[in-house]
Amino acid sequence: MRAEARERRKTAIETAAVELLLEEGYENMSMLAVARKAKASNETLYRWYGDKTGLFAALVDRNAEDIRKALKNCSGNASSAEQALKTFGRSLLGVLTNPAAIALNRAAAADTTGTLGAALARSGRNAVLPLVQDLIAQVQDQGFLADIETAAAAELYLSLLIGDLQIRLVTRALPQLPETDINARADNAWKAVRLLSNGNTANAS
Repeated sequence: MRAEARERRKTAIETAAVELLLEEGYENMSMLAVARKAKASNETLYRWYGDKTGLFAALVDRNAEDIRKALKNCSGNASSAEQALKTFGRSLLGVLTNPAAIALNRAAAADTTGTLGAALARSGRNAVLPLVQDLIAQVQDQGFLADIETAAAAELYLSLLIGDLQIRLVTRALPQLPETDINARADNAWKAVRLLSNGNTANAS
């Protein structure tokens, strides 16, 4: 199978898997059901993904890739590193709070073996954090967050941006966030990290 055709087929399979994950949950989602929905063979799924855990990891990778693309777009299109970070915060929250991401987190939370949680950490936060650190370093080069180490600033920013938001969404304690709330949360995270790292908000906007 040519690379382009294979990629289209994988996209169809993973899209079908996300739809079934949202409809039925991870425990009730079978490889056979995914194959049927995607109009692919069950043998193809097992050959490409190994098992349902492998398919889950692929879905996490897709979500992480969306975050990486968002970061790249923000870095390339913003007028300053500060603006890029603000825009990225909004994009990151948008990806993390979409229904597919919430369903992946619910599956990981329900997995008593920890396998799904490990896949989520490996391809999610652990893969994205270095990219956030690079963006924070650019912000520091422009004179912001100068009094805190880059790694600590990145952790602080992500903690203020995300906090317990994902847990509350996973447990249904919080409904889906509207775009206005996402934008406000991203802006407040930036202002808060400025306050905590520099001791003032004189230039926060």
